[in-house]
Amino acid sequence: MTLDYRPGKLEKNDKTKSYIMKIGEHSIGENRVYVIAEIGNNHNGDFDRAINMIDEAKDAGADCVKFQMRHLNKVYRKKTLVKDGEDLGTEYVIDLLNRFELPKDQHKKLFEYAKSKNITYLCTPWDTDSVNFLDNMGVEAFKVASADLTNLPLIKSLIDTAKPLILSTGMSTESEIHKTVSYLSKNSAKFILLHCNSTYPAPLHDINLKWINQLKKIHKYVGYSGHERGINVSLASISFGVCVLERHFTQDRNMEGPDHAASLTQSEFKLMVDGIREIESALGGSKRKLSQGEMINRENLAKSLVASRRLKKGEILKADDIKVRSPGQGLSPQYFEELVGIEVRHDMQEEDFFFMSDIENTRIEPRDYTFSRPWGVPVRYHDFNEYNDKISPDLYEFHLSYSDMELDISKFLNGTYKNDFVVHAPELFEGSMLLDLATPDNQYRNQSIKYMQEVIDITKKLKTYFPKTIRPMIVTNIGGISMDSNLSDDEVQEGYEIFKNSLKELDLSGIEIIPQTMAPFPWHFGGQRYQNLFVHPHEIVEWCKKLNLRMCFDISHSFLTCNHFGYDFYEFCKEVAPHSAHFHLGDAYGVNGEGLQIGEGEINFKLLGKILKTSCPDAFFIPEIWQGHKNGGEGFWIALDKLEKTLQ
Repeated sequence: MTLDYRPGKLEKNDKTKSYIMKIGEHSIGENRVYVIAEIGNNHNGDFDRAINMIDEAKDAGADCVKFQMRHLNKVYRKKTLVKDGEDLGTEYVIDLLNRFELPKDQHKKLFEYAKSKNITYLCTPWDTDSVNFLDNMGVEAFKVASADLTNLPLIKSLIDTAKPLILSTGMSTESEIHKTVSYLSKNSAKFILLHCNSTYPAPLHDINLKWINQLKKIHKYVGYSGHERGINVSLASISFGVCVLERHFTQDRNMEGPDHAASLTQSEFKLMVDGIREIESALGGSKRKLSQGEMINRENLAKSLVASRRLKKGEILKADDIKVRSPGQGLSPQYFEELVGIEVRHDMQEEDFFFMSDIENTRIEPRDYTFSRPWGVPVRYHDFNEYNDKISPDLYEFHLSYSDMELDISKFLNGTYKNDFVVHAPELFEGSMLLDLATPDNQYRNQSIKYMQEVIDITKKLKTYFPKTIRPMIVTNIGGISMDSNLSDDEVQEGYEIFKNSLKELDLSGIEIIPQTMAPFPWHFGGQRYQNLFVHPHEIVEWCKKLNLRMCFDISHSFLTCNHFGYDFYEFCKEVAPHSAHFHLGDAYGVNGEGLQIGEGEINFKLLGKILKTSCPDAFFIPEIWQGHKNGGEGFWIALDKLEKTLQ
């Protein structure tokens, strides 16, 4: 082979190479850190231990197990190998390598075993013979040890394999790193640089994590190879945007050999991986956006501009006509000066909210809508008549709070109505109690049953006002929420069985309970929780059949579920829609962007409409838009207008 040793300058685009980096099925640098468990020679020459360590690394959450391969006669001088006057340190290393190196046939067995366990086998070759053997064996990438970052002949042999390279930069100067990067780039190599301090263990004051920022200026793909004690520094490297993390892995730090002292045990490695995944979730992006929990708390705690007195349409607003009050459901106080001097667009009662439409004169009013299936809107008792004067939907969905349950319905409704109706049970009851019909806490469950029966009784009273509805449906979140982590599979199955028993204890005569499909991370009290029941499609279908249930299919919730678990959303819809009696329609994005206005998220409503038309043509739907009731239901009217164009 011919080598160009000229250092040269980095090409202008070297640091932003546009190629996609993959190791096997793993994409590198796409918001998920690739974690390498560096076994190296920590098996101490014991093949059975090496096999066991693969299992342990897999269970700890590693994506890859890495070993080392050397032909000592190709790596060291003859004089060194016969211990003729070499330093004691070198003599010690060679002695260990002679005893701990595994033969090629055992490496092949490790490779096949790792494949069977769905964890990637990688290896660091220290010589070209090892490169050739590993390449022929089928390794998916190569690791280059810090000691070989400057070994261009070895690197050239690796480049010739056309496989991705991972190069540690320990014990190398900045100029040496630049020279090797230039050489790799000129030869069109796909590679990752790992920041590294090559001492075992590395003192904290020598690690210099900030150098990661400099490496990222040199090359796009940068990781970290840690030799420090503990996991804190490795976790800190994640905040610098590393795409690969490598740590040495051991069964016992007291074993013979230099790497054990800087290695992690299985429990420590798992703790690190769990921490990495948490940090990944928390890192986010470069744009500031409000989370769902923040929006909830903003609505409850922030301030709005409201009318300080009754106002007549056509009046000119003065500063004294406006005051600031909670909750934060109207126009932000930042717009106080913009309101002063404008004409009042409509009659207002004292402390009515102002909205942006009052400044821009863009308030949306409802019209007649046409859909191929029954449609409706969500209402509360207090705004029912306002809506009923404006629109003629096929149904109303009454969203109850626990305080609504104490109200006299006759003060809000009178006579009979030609519409159908649905009831949405409260999730929250007095004493900050979340409804849970699936809890193993029998006292809590009994109280939930009591509250749910009260909702059922209210629904039967509402039926007298809506005689068209033969068997009213109650939408409910049945519970199964946990605080700090998801329930185990066994606990989930127990929850479904408890819910089954709870249904038997309710008087459901003339009433249909329709559980709501749930997102994995529900929001309560402005904070995130974990949902465990009626989340996954196979469980939804299974328990609909077992319990003879139909669902309220919350499109936004389930889209978040699919994003989190990697399900195909439209296949999810095909599976669950035939078991659905009612739909909540809102857009969504990511894993917690729920209840968005139609068209502001990632859902293809035209495709969704085709699926629903085939799978459940007669099911009801309502637009369920976050704070859609504001400004006279403006969010609902916008949603219905957009759905009319896409849902048919």
